[in-house]
Amino acid sequence: MNILVTGGAGYIGSHTLIELISAGHTPIVVDDLSNSSKESLNRVTKITDTEVPFYELDVRDEGALSAVFEKHSIDAVIHFAGLKAVGESVAQPLKYYETNIGSTLALLKTMEAHGAKTLIFSSSATVYGDPETLPLTEASRVGVGITNPYGQTKFMIEQILRDYSVAHNDWNITILRYFNPVGAHPSGLIGEDPSGTPNNLLPYVTRVAIGRREFVSVYGNDYDTVDGTGVRDYIHVVDLAKGHVAALTHASAGVATYNLGTGKGTSVLELIHSLEKATGKEIPYKVVDRRPGDVASCYASPEKANDELDWRAEMSIDEATADSWRWQTKNPDGFKSIVL
Repeated sequence: MNILVTGGAGYIGSHTLIELISAGHTPIVVDDLSNSSKESLNRVTKITDTEVPFYELDVRDEGALSAVFEKHSIDAVIHFAGLKAVGESVAQPLKYYETNIGSTLALLKTMEAHGAKTLIFSSSATVYGDPETLPLTEASRVGVGITNPYGQTKFMIEQILRDYSVAHNDWNITILRYFNPVGAHPSGLIGEDPSGTPNNLLPYVTRVAIGRREFVSVYGNDYDTVDGTGVRDYIHVVDLAKGHVAALTHASAGVATYNLGTGKGTSVLELIHSLEKATGKEIPYKVVDRRPGDVASCYASPEKANDELDWRAEMSIDEATADSWRWQTKNPDGFKSIVL
């Protein structure tokens, strides 16, 4: 199938391109490069020996987006495009509501105009807010206790898609709720390349390990967890990417929602120690005050995706940290690094 991938030059998007190509699909990328690099697409070509058509545009630009649909016969869309920094969303809420919700509305209108009726949306475990019980299932409470505008936009878009599906019951809409993506492609050619201070833990830890930062700040060590530090469900980005291909394969009419996680929690210190194994060196960290809004533990039940999509996370946290370290050492300056 011809698959339009919005935000396809980003971290999860670029890894998904590889899995789409491997499964025989033809991805077409649109991305405004506001928090990604075109170099990631060059690296995808290097890995897959396949040139991916690319259009630099803002998904909210319906005219430009429509031109892509007219040039390529689009069978399905995977919608990654959006802003994702939690802290920034608190400081700039309007920017997040306007970009994340606006891009989705423009995309739905353009898909409708061109008869494309299969959509996979990248949602987030943040929609669960402060978990009542663990593990989180797709039936767990959502929309209560969401602590930031980023999470609110994901929750609102999910609702928009459900409402849209009622009016268009011949559409196939799949909502994938990600837990904590980590790792990099085993080749070391693509990985997470955040601009500025990393928002996610593992890229921060790898930057400390390589000497770009002095120490890791551990926010609280007095939670009711295995070692007092926060526990999250870290899923290897390659497993996550394969989840999108599985969702495409099993798309059916209506709205289906799936957790993409491992079902296992890993603490902050366990993640740091795993990277220490990969690097062979000690990684300095300092315990500081808890952050407001952080929950002690959050991990998924991935059983529904296991059963209905025939998908499961297969890669370990040690593989994720080893792959992240390979990416970091091969690309000390991210995609600005020269790969020979």
